Amino acid sequence: MNKNLSNNSRFKGLRIAITGANGSLGKSLIEVLKKKGAYVVGLTHERKNNSDSSESTPDERIIWSCGKEKLLSKTLANIDILILNHGFNPKQMIDSNDINKAIEINSLSHWRLIEIFENLDISNNLNNYSPKEVWVNTSEAEIQIAFSPVYEITKRLIGELVSLKKSNLLMGKRNSFIIRKLILGPFKSKLNPQGIMSPEFVARKIIQKAEDDTYLIIVTPNPITYLLMPLAESIRILYSRFIKSIYSNPPR
Repeated sequence: MNKNLSNNSRFKGLRIAITGANGSLGKSLIEVLKKKGAYVVGLTHERKNNSDSSESTPDERIIWSCGKEKLLSKTLANIDILILNHGFNPKQMIDSNDINKAIEINSLSHWRLIEIFENLDISNNLNNYSPKEVWVNTSEAEIQIAFSPVYEITKRLIGELVSLKKSNLLMGKRNSFIIRKLILGPFKSKLNPQGIMSPEFVARKIIQKAEDDTYLIIVTPNPITYLLMPLAESIRILYSRFIKSIYSNPPR
């Protein structure tokens, strides 16, 4: 059955890189994507976990660290889809070290990788190569409480930056660089042991919605998110367009 799935999948033959590859969701995404026929590169801060099953083990594993994103440029040049899934949740801790770490991992690192990947896509476009695609796990914390103030702030930051990037792409009518947001509810992981959903279920839903070419990939048991997130995204994009129109046509 898995062979039939891979034969019909749009991911068959694609090279897909996933950050946070040693996490619960990372492993589940790797397993689903490999069954779909993709070649998966795991980007992780940790060494290989010997407890991994062969299904959740990436075809290739690369060690990297936040702040050194440029070192991944050569690897990312050959990647079709980049899934940004790494994160840090300080929970109730709000001291300076935890705040700085959360901003670096949850926001700045994601943004730098998006910029690097987009620049690689521009080069590919000039050479008539296939377009690149990035998925960003901003999580439900982008618009709702997660009982972790610093986590919420940093997720909101990268979420709004991605919205701004999406708006610029739409206004520039650039179709070669594709962005998707992963808006995920609570699932069981090291960051959230009390999660309601299983990472395997979330991974299957993400891939299913991505195959339908969805921009906002929402997976959550909370029905409010399905209403609030599209509304918030629309308001952000309209606001960006409004601001751009003001500065493009200043009053005389």
